[in-house]
Amino acid sequence: MEKTSSIILDNNILFSLMKLNSWASKLFSLLNFNFFAPRFILYEFKKYEDECLRKSGLSKKNFRLRKKEIFSKIEFVNFYEYKGFLIKAMKISLDPDDAPYLALALKLQVPIWSNDKQLKNQEKISVLSTKDIIELVF
Repeated sequence: MEKTSSIILDNNILFSLMKLNSWASKLFSLLNFNFFAPRFILYEFKKYEDECLRKSGLSKKNFRLRKKEIFSKIEFVNFYEYKGFLIKAMKISLDPDDAPYLALALKLQVPIWSNDKQLKNQEKISVLSTKDIIELVF
């Protein structure tokens, strides 16, 4: 089946995907999207992996399997591929931590999936919350 849309995942959405019963997880399974994320998100995930495991309610084995399944559906983009958009992104962003997501969105011309209200408050890049996506899909 052909992919119909593309979207960038932020780190909090990625963490939510590890909870099998979360809306984010259900949507991720239903949506026939091309999912993207800046490659550095893998380091963020590693940093908080123990906490994520604990909150997921999964066994270590099932957590590893879930992580492998999720990561296989995401294209992780190297910094050098969107670094040309970073200065513009930093002018848009109120939070410097959001700049890589915005830069990648500028490069790919796709929205960001995030529940970060501050990120959504900027007006240059479309940011869809989980609730927004639920409303679009159902």
